[in-house]
Amino acid sequence: MGNIHTTGPNEALIVSGGCCGSTKKRTIVGGWAWAWWLVTDVQRLSLNVMTLNPMCENVETAQGVPLTVTGVAQCKIMKADELLGTASEQFLGKSVKEIKQTILQTLEGHLRAILGTLTVEEVYKDRDQFAALVREVAAPDVGRMGIEILSFTIKDVYDDVQYLASLGKAQTAVVKRDADAGVAEANRDAGIREAECEKSAMDVKYSTDTKIEDNTRMYKLQKANFDQEINTAKAESQLAYELQAAKIRQRIRNEEIQIDVVERRKQIEIESQEVQRKDRELIGTVKLPAEAEAYRVQTIAQGKQCQTIESARAEAERIRKIGAAEAHAIELVGKAEAERMRIKANVYKQYGDAAIMNIVLESLPKIAAEVAAPLAKTDEIVLIGGNDNLTNDVTRLVAQLPPSINALTGVDLSKVLSKIPGAKA
Repeated sequence: MGNIHTTGPNEALIVSGGCCGSTKKRTIVGGWAWAWWLVTDVQRLSLNVMTLNPMCENVETAQGVPLTVTGVAQCKIMKADELLGTASEQFLGKSVKEIKQTILQTLEGHLRAILGTLTVEEVYKDRDQFAALVREVAAPDVGRMGIEILSFTIKDVYDDVQYLASLGKAQTAVVKRDADAGVAEANRDAGIREAECEKSAMDVKYSTDTKIEDNTRMYKLQKANFDQEINTAKAESQLAYELQAAKIRQRIRNEEIQIDVVERRKQIEIESQEVQRKDRELIGTVKLPAEAEAYRVQTIAQGKQCQTIESARAEAERIRKIGAAEAHAIELVGKAEAERMRIKANVYKQYGDAAIMNIVLESLPKIAAEVAAPLAKTDEIVLIGGNDNLTNDVTRLVAQLPPSINALTGVDLSKVLSKIPGAKA
């Protein structure tokens, strides 16, 4: 019994073994094959493109600078019968991952070896040449395994010691310097060319301005000659005209003076008649009414003078009488007051010390009020001392009262009180 196996263009079918103990292998790509059960071995090998990412970390270059390089490689198994047979011997029975790992190790080994022979500048500046060199060196080795390198490119180059960054900065500085120098040279050349063009333009302008000024000067000279001739003719005509006009104005002025003389004579006659008229008008409207008004005012003044004199006399008489009445009243008041004092003196003399005592007693409340007035503003009085001292202070204060009254009124309170029956000094 047998079985039919088919394959597509991206896969190779490897048939080994057969009837009668045959050891021949057949390779079919994009076709079919007949296989006997238990006798024929059928295996498949992928012909798809394999993408690999070789990477070498911290590999020292020819200068001893450690670089890390990553690349991208596209590989596949070749379809040629001989090469496909070689690939089947190498990879048949392995998975795609294992095939990739084998190719990847080969590429990384060549990449590491080539990287050690180059400088950093060579790797960094020309990546395509570096990739072509790797592809060229690795191609024979992978080719012996039936593998074809379709493409190989360097993806990234970097380092951990900032060498590439410094190289980039230096290159950037050089490019910037060259650019600045180029700009400066371009500006210089442009300035020189601009100055040359401006000089040519100014030469043309000055030449043109010179011609214009020459033509203008010639025009002004001719115009001045023409204006001189015209002005001379105008001046002669103007002088003749002004002379004739002056003569005519002189005759007109003479006639005007004669007219003014006649007008002034008539004006003098009119003014004389007007003066006479105003004199008569003033006599009638001012002088006569003024005389009448003066007579009226004089009469009124004489009447007011008599009235004022009589009023003054009446006022003087009234004041004299009021003064006499007031003097009489004062005289009567004085006599009454003197009589009152005389009677009061007789009474005091009759009663003696009793009357004086009465006066003193009537005055004591007023004296006490005056003495207590400052104390009314005092919240409290504190007497410092023992019980015996307090009594002595109060006794001394009372003992000083009669001398105080004697000093204020001239009355000896002790003598007066001794004369009162039942009173003790």
